[in-house]
Amino acid sequence: MIQTKVLLDESEIPTHWYNVVSDFPNPPAPPLGPDGQPIGPEALAPLFPMALIEQEVSAERWIEIPEEVREIYQMWRPSPLYRAHRLEKALGTPAKIFYKYEGVSPAGSHKPNTAVAQAYYNKQAGITKLTTETGAGQWGCSLALAGQMFGIDVRVFMVKVSYDQKPFRRSMMRTWGADVFASPSNLTNAGRSILADDPDSPGSLGIAISEAVEEAASRDDTNYALGSVLNHVLLHQTVIGQEAQKQFASIGEYPDMIFAPCGGGSNFGGVAFPFFADKAAGKDVRLVAVEPTSCPTLTRGHYAYDFGDTLGMTPLLLQYTLGHDFIPPSIHAGGLRYHGDSALVSQMYKEGLIEAVAVPQIATFEAGVTFARSEGIVPAPESNHAIRAVIDEALRCKESAEEKTLFFNLSGHGHFDMASYDKYFAGELVDYEYPEEEIERALHNLPKVAVG
Repeated sequence: MIQTKVLLDESEIPTHWYNVVSDFPNPPAPPLGPDGQPIGPEALAPLFPMALIEQEVSAERWIEIPEEVREIYQMWRPSPLYRAHRLEKALGTPAKIFYKYEGVSPAGSHKPNTAVAQAYYNKQAGITKLTTETGAGQWGCSLALAGQMFGIDVRVFMVKVSYDQKPFRRSMMRTWGADVFASPSNLTNAGRSILADDPDSPGSLGIAISEAVEEAASRDDTNYALGSVLNHVLLHQTVIGQEAQKQFASIGEYPDMIFAPCGGGSNFGGVAFPFFADKAAGKDVRLVAVEPTSCPTLTRGHYAYDFGDTLGMTPLLLQYTLGHDFIPPSIHAGGLRYHGDSALVSQMYKEGLIEAVAVPQIATFEAGVTFARSEGIVPAPESNHAIRAVIDEALRCKESAEEKTLFFNLSGHGHFDMASYDKYFAGELVDYEYPEEEIERALHNLPKVAVG
């Protein structure tokens, strides 16, 4: 029999997270306060425990994973690496296709890798409640799960369009004890101000972040947890890429190209950052972030200092952005509908260390169906973006007869996204290319802070 799965023993779960900053050719730009001046770690203290703040600003190469976190990781880690033999055959490509499957976690995605870590550090700091936002719901589910494990109450502001599109994700959060509210809501000043201007607002991750940050900042027993974008979040996800490196080494393979969907950056960072260490050491590997054409942050956004939320309550980060007041189209890949990107991912793209490509919605679902009919797993809409890019590359290899090795992160299953697939099969999905005039308009609303 040909080998399909590459498995690791639980003893091979990484003992440390990898900090990509240690291999940057240039140091990251500092976060800024509203006055445009660099801020110190103390500015983040109302929202995060000091252990996470230290990770946020660290340049240390390896950061030890607490044993209690590794013990919980054992519930689903190491995740399997698959060779997509059937997909290769369906495409008729000479390329080898591999994928790492993060849908084996209890929440069905890669998000628990950081949710468990963040809940642990908040518990150690004496925090009893966490607030957060969620788009498609994978992050909200993951933090609800982690909060239950550590006895922490969780309150989730879920982007309204996803709250309506994905009812079973909010049911999952409530099963794990979390309170879930459609955002914008009437529970916060931020939500009420948005609803006053637009009672029918579909919401955005930026708005939901404003609501969650407002609530956390107003209570001493409450902190805020973020599922993507920030340095410490991407740090925790590097267990994915580290495991993949061991799995490829065990079968004598190595990828030529690595793909992952990219919204805020945690999925892409988790799988690509450890391989960037190889690239920085001279290895020839291409790292490709894949985003929607309706939310083309890296491929068409502005590289500028911007807020992480709609109302300007967060520090300013140097990032690719469509503007903090961006209201995204209501595509079904809710996890990719964020206005900005991780500062680390943005810097890597700006400096030409990684690549990015944008793909349209209908083509991503077409790719997801092709994958499901060959490999059996129904992917989440976010994961379909990486699958689309991989299939496109595999078909190019077919034309050129190149035998590349392609690898992508299958960040989660689509079991709670079947309404999206129903709309695809009914021909009700549309492609949406974000208008150039809206991208230019965002430039005029960005904070007036010089870059560099």
